[in-house]
Amino acid sequence: MKKLIFKGAGVAIVTPFTEDGINFPEFGRMIDAQIEGHTDAIIVAGTTGEAATMSDAEHKEAIRFAVQHTKGRIPVVAGTGSNDTAYAVQLSQYAEKVGADGLLLVTPYYNKCTQKGLIEHFTKIADSVNVPCILYDVPSRTGLSIKVSTYAELSKHPNIVAVKEANGDLSSILRLRYTVGDELAVYSGNDDQIVPILSLGGMGVISVLSNVMPKETHDICQLYFDGKVEEAAKLQIACTDIVDALFCETNPIPAKTAMRLMGYAAGPLRLPLSEMEPENRKKLDAALKAHNLI
Repeated sequence: MKKLIFKGAGVAIVTPFTEDGINFPEFGRMIDAQIEGHTDAIIVAGTTGEAATMSDAEHKEAIRFAVQHTKGRIPVVAGTGSNDTAYAVQLSQYAEKVGADGLLLVTPYYNKCTQKGLIEHFTKIADSVNVPCILYDVPSRTGLSIKVSTYAELSKHPNIVAVKEANGDLSSILRLRYTVGDELAVYSGNDDQIVPILSLGGMGVISVLSNVMPKETHDICQLYFDGKVEEAAKLQIACTDIVDALFCETNPIPAKTAMRLMGYAAGPLRLPLSEMEPENRKKLDAALKAHNLI
């Protein structure tokens, strides 16, 4: 197995915005709370962090700040994927320069390249850096899936060490594990599939749930690793209502709303993301109250 960036629960952390930028003092407070809650890694500037609506300067500053504020206490993984390979290379090299421990590379969206294009895209990025890369498969957002045969080819690259798998298809993940073995670590990209993916040899989760329940998300993984499978499963099941509430609208709309309700100055969502519908907001409120989060 290649060297792991982290094992356990990494938080796909929200980015607290002001009306005209990033609220860095509050961002630091959120990072500290995650570390105190035993989160195993910080994943910055991903989907949940609203990277798609950050300027280039904001994107880079968010990565730099997360690395500097975390101060090596836990790994920091930077979201540097793009549908423009040249830009992904530039951003990835920047993240490496400022000290990110790893990179999260989403499949190119909108372009809908071929599997050959995926291999060339990810290889070009991985060739440009000397830090480990996590591929991110999320076809519900990008309209593109990474095939097992493509994973097999990419697993040969020494810098491509893991995948965040959010295709929702456990059979596909089974075949991925069968084909590449330990050449690629697998992280769940879905909070409702942590234990099932751990049971297939997964190494953890990159989690939205961790924003509001860092210790519980960490504990799901740690209990499983400690051989307490039934306890891990019970905790996973007990979080079903809050996970459903966090995904009742497009992520990160509910997650950011939840953080505000919990007393964080998470700030506004950036258009085209909008505020929650009243009925969904009630569902989120009820779940947060049920878990004593508000």
